Amino acid sequence: MEVHFTPDVQAKLDRLVTETGRSASEFVQDAMAGYVDELAEVRSTLDRRYGDLKKGIVKPISGDEVFARLRAKSAARRAEHP
Repeated sequence: MEVHFTPDVQAKLDRLVTETGRSASEFVQDAMAGYVDELAEVRSTLDRRYGDLKKGIVKPISGDEVFARLRAKSAARRAEHP
């Protein structure tokens, strides 16, 4: 497989290779392994949350409710620290 990077990313990768003596391939494999692990974890979390919604364990909230809660928290903080 061949991977192409933007010039700035390639320059950073080249600098790491020079500074550490590790190969570019090692860095790319490490980065992809971490990314894939994180993606699998996020996917698992989303699947669980979706299952919770379908089972009625949690209730969805609207964007308006989210903003109202954030505004209330901000107002409370301002009241505590005038």
